Amino acid sequence: MRRFKERYIGDRAFYHMILVIALPILIQNGITNFVSLLDNIMVGQLGTEQMSGVAIVNQLLNIFYICIFGAISGASIFSAQFYGQGNYEGVRNTFRFKWISCGILAVLWLIIFAVAGGPLIDLFLHDNGQGDIAATHEAGIGYLLIMMFGVIPYMVTQIYTSTLREVGETIVPMISGIAAVCVNLFFNYLLIFGKFGCPALGVYGAAIATVISRFCETAIVAVWTHTHKNRYRFIEGAYRSMRIPKKLVWEIIKKGTPLLANETLWSAGQAVMVQCYSMRGLDVVAALNISTTVSNLFNIVFIALGSAISIVVGQQLGAGEMERAVETDRKMIFFSVASCIFIGALLCVLAPLFPEIYNTTVQVRRTATYLIRVSSVFMPIYAFYHASYFTLRTGGKTIITFLFDSCYIWVVNIPIAFVLSRFTSLPVTEVYIICQSAEILKGVLGLILLKKGVWIHNIVEDI
Repeated sequence: MRRFKERYIGDRAFYHMILVIALPILIQNGITNFVSLLDNIMVGQLGTEQMSGVAIVNQLLNIFYICIFGAISGASIFSAQFYGQGNYEGVRNTFRFKWISCGILAVLWLIIFAVAGGPLIDLFLHDNGQGDIAATHEAGIGYLLIMMFGVIPYMVTQIYTSTLREVGETIVPMISGIAAVCVNLFFNYLLIFGKFGCPALGVYGAAIATVISRFCETAIVAVWTHTHKNRYRFIEGAYRSMRIPKKLVWEIIKKGTPLLANETLWSAGQAVMVQCYSMRGLDVVAALNISTTVSNLFNIVFIALGSAISIVVGQQLGAGEMERAVETDRKMIFFSVASCIFIGALLCVLAPLFPEIYNTTVQVRRTATYLIRVSSVFMPIYAFYHASYFTLRTGGKTIITFLFDSCYIWVVNIPIAFVLSRFTSLPVTEVYIICQSAEILKGVLGLILLKKGVWIHNIVEDI
């Protein structure tokens, strides 16, 4: 028992260090996802078709969001380790790299949404007599066209907040995120339902509110960073030139391209999974929307701890403290999994309460409850492989993370979902649990890679 405590349980100072990093991220994500739930409930009051249209568009937008995350992730590995070295010029160069790579991606995705938005939405619309496909398509198209205005401010916010976190500043991103979700919630109430003399715009009002909140968040985080240059030294002279040392560019591309490819393929894979489930009808899209929104509210624990791993362990690797990094990583992973055992149990108990809030059918509520409970059971496994992914990424093993994450979903999960949804008559609830069970093998692979220690590497030592 003593040996177990030494290996997996930290002291008070350890958990204080972790909470200082993770708690602001947890609070920000918690408030964001809670307001997303409220936003989802407001749209859900308009009807199943409107809720499904918004859910489909958000699934497509999520691919863009995660692409931005992937583009930033490659540079972020270096930012954390540069900061661990005390190399502010290195952080400044990674900040510039984020601007260039994310700018290219934002323009590309705006073109995709403008040209192919309608056909992409139609891929998720299958008639089983439970909804109005034309109304769902119309709601989705209108929502997407407005949401496109929020693409650029979202990109800018991610560039700033990611760099601030990598230099140890998690409070400012939290404050900007809280302000944004409050603005979003306020304008949702005004514009969705037409309160205080505002027009009742339904799903279009929800999109306008989101875009307004995006600009508010960008303004807060950018103004704060530039007015505190003595505190965030990387920003001083950051725009004097966009030149980046060729060796660093090559190293970021070498490490970051697998991450970008991974995040893109993974998020696209998630969309394909939803498309497979949608073969069972429009009501399944609505149920998945409810389930995903509720589950995300509880998943914030392992997501925040994964981000904390990339920051804390990354800085220790950059400082050359390899044994300490291994010990810290092991204890953080254990803490994440143990926490999610309790969080998952709580979600399982509360699962039937959330779907009752929505203005939808009994069948949608019943299906959503089942899907939420399945997600709650698998939450500790999600926590483990999420932490494993961030550990491997922090050590620069991005090709391994590519194989571990996105290749797995395309080689294992998607074929299972495709075959079961198209060539069997199994209900979506059984298809879903079979697909989620495949994640157990992914957790085993993560454990093997961690045990081998392939991630223990200082990637900025020679740059």
